[in-house]
Amino acid sequence: MPSLFGSNPSSSDPANDTVPSPSSSSSSSSLDMWNYFFVPILLCLTKELSLAKAQTSTGLLLPSQRGDGSADDSLISFSSCANADPKLYYRPVIGILSHPGDGASGRLNNDTNASYIAASYVKFVEAAGARIIPLIYNEPEEILFQKLELVNGVLFTGGWSKYGLYYDIAKKIFKKVIEKNDRGDHFPLYAICLGFELLTMIISEDKNILEPFSASNQASSLQFVENVNIEGTVFQRFPPNLLQKLGTDCLVMQNHRYGISPEKLQNTPNLSRFFKILTTSTDKNNKVYVSTAQAHGYPVTVFQWHPEKNAFEWGLPMIPHSDDAIEVTQHVANFLIREARRSLNRPAAQKVLDNLIYNYSPTFCGKAGRGFDEVYIFTQRQARI
Repeated sequence: MPSLFGSNPSSSDPANDTVPSPSSSSSSSSLDMWNYFFVPILLCLTKELSLAKAQTSTGLLLPSQRGDGSADDSLISFSSCANADPKLYYRPVIGILSHPGDGASGRLNNDTNASYIAASYVKFVEAAGARIIPLIYNEPEEILFQKLELVNGVLFTGGWSKYGLYYDIAKKIFKKVIEKNDRGDHFPLYAICLGFELLTMIISEDKNILEPFSASNQASSLQFVENVNIEGTVFQRFPPNLLQKLGTDCLVMQNHRYGISPEKLQNTPNLSRFFKILTTSTDKNNKVYVSTAQAHGYPVTVFQWHPEKNAFEWGLPMIPHSDDAIEVTQHVANFLIREARRSLNRPAAQKVLDNLIYNYSPTFCGKAGRGFDEVYIFTQRQARI
């Protein structure tokens, strides 16, 4: 068979004593000439088509695909990355207030001094790029408030305890949060479910202000207040399509028996001066309650729903686990940590390490198929500072 790039004598070639005709000699020369020009052109076109296909499918060519010598430039670009913003703290720590009990009605630990933090809150914070120091509610106050100086924000969890020492400690921490912000330190507070209820009681100075609602183990939507401005709120960076789905799809988890109606919040001067209502939701009896609110002048955001559960809890059947529901969790967590990075606090690294929640081990409690999957239990008053 003749070579693509020229003749290759073989047994099929004419014998040495045979003289080819002029026409066959001309045909052979023409074929050789076309092979010489056509094959390189074909190879070049094939390469160009491959690059065009890659550009169409990805919209972007890697430097090594461009063939213009820019691959070397891409290596140099690593040394010219933008410097980190010196005003932001990229090692933020969040303090999570522990709750009385073991998180399993005494099945895991019935020590009267026991308190717990559900691991879902820990994972929620970690997923957005921060670490956690537990604020053990019944440890000596001087220890607890020294720990508060090691963090860049605080999270109040869900639960049931609304009175006694737990209420008092939550109130004192909230006061410290306000003081830090008034002094110029951007110090965020997230309050989830019970945490929202506690702040409602604390700010209104009325321990009986909460109203009963039937919203236990309920997936729901969020209805945005008409003409609400979400700039600077937890919802600011949500994609428009996800904001729309929040109003139509059941993407959030409700699990509470108390709350506050929009009318009562608006008609309570202390609350209406402090909070701007962002969303409402409806319980199983079609009663409307405030589901998300944000402080007017402070980085304080409150949720009657549970943003941490979608991605990190599996014990209750109505927890949404769809792609959209997980994205909601991620956006809410990211907002808290973006706020915490603005904190001016730069705690001593070793003190942070000594008090991180990594010094404790979580307990798996999800075998019963209800409640929390994992909890951190604190049975002693720790003095780690």
